[in-house]
Amino acid sequence: MARSHNARELLFHAGVILKGLDGVLELAGGIALWLVSPGLIVRWVGILTQDEVARNRHDLVAHYLRVATSRFLVSGRHFLAFYLLAHGIVKIFVVVALLKNKVWAFPIAMFVFGGFVVYQLYRFAIGGSSGLIVLSGFDLLVIWLIWMEYRARKPHPHPLRAAAS
Repeated sequence: MARSHNARELLFHAGVILKGLDGVLELAGGIALWLVSPGLIVRWVGILTQDEVARNRHDLVAHYLRVATSRFLVSGRHFLAFYLLAHGIVKIFVVVALLKNKVWAFPIAMFVFGGFVVYQLYRFAIGGSSGLIVLSGFDLLVIWLIWMEYRARKPHPHPLRAAAS
């Protein structure tokens, strides 16, 4: 029993810490998008992909990055920056509360991460990338780990008191 308890806690902490790191990266990405000019972003992507394009004109990843960068910069740079900032702040807040063992944070985390899954699956359904499925699967795993840890930490009523009521 103690062994599964330790494995559950270890997986819980690993999953939550990964969500926290994801939140930090989203926060940094949102700040960068807000502060960096679109032209500079296009130049960086061009510099980062130029060797791949020089080796193979039809490199799928390099081509995708260049097209995706120019599209989102034209249509939704500020929306994406706000989205990443909000996402990152919420994730970091929830992760810190979970790691501080705040019992109230467990149901909130499951609700928030569940909302992210619903949105990601919606984005996939309207033409998003398959990466959204992978991310949603990871989020569902983290939600399950949070649920398992919440059940283990939540105070259980004493059997004799429960029978007396």
